[in-house]
Amino acid sequence: MKPNTVYEDGTYLENNPTWHEENSAWKARQILRILERNGISPSTVAEVGCGAGGILVSLANVFGPDVQFSGYEISPQALALCKDKEKPNLHFFLQDLLAESTVSFDVLLAIDVIEHVEDCFGFLRRVRARGRYKVFHIPLDLSVQMVLRSSPLLRVREKVGHIHYFTKETALATLRDTGHEIVDHFYTRPSLERPNLGWRVNLLRLPRKLLFSLHPDLTVRILGGFSLLALTR
Repeated sequence: MKPNTVYEDGTYLENNPTWHEENSAWKARQILRILERNGISPSTVAEVGCGAGGILVSLANVFGPDVQFSGYEISPQALALCKDKEKPNLHFFLQDLLAESTVSFDVLLAIDVIEHVEDCFGFLRRVRARGRYKVFHIPLDLSVQMVLRSSPLLRVREKVGHIHYFTKETALATLRDTGHEIVDHFYTRPSLERPNLGWRVNLLRLPRKLLFSLHPDLTVRILGGFSLLALTR
């Protein structure tokens, strides 16, 4: 029997009572953007590690009743936050999709997941067969200012459970090393677009915005505060 994790024993919910649902609509907009610009119109969409379910709710509201949505979660606390959001084309399951099911989908979402998974390479290899297309959202925690200060990396480890840290280059290399073909990718800008991130983030918002308009890659490497959205097949 596998040991309980902080996602199953209630520890994660204690540290993150909303399970980050306030960010769901913003994340859904990023997913819609990458699907639309690649002409992908799915009939079935699933999310592994769906948390409180807000991303799938937002997507279901856009796509309408003809698209079927499935959310998979190993945390009973997170599933409890999902269940009252079900509708005829949206269902949630307390299940490890990769270990216990053979189903596959047109699009499989792994949004802010791989940085939490102990064996992220094994996870990425297994996820390939579960979707024709996969969408990954990966925080880019490694930047000059994050490494120099060190405490922010420890904070995201202790509070939100990140145990792997990526740059754009290492994130894309990890996807390729596990057999994924990169179809499209771009930066997302949580530090510039999401509200209520605290005074430290707000302090850097203007320099981030100005520098990002001039040199995105350099800004991300030095100041951080960005994530990567990648579409693979």
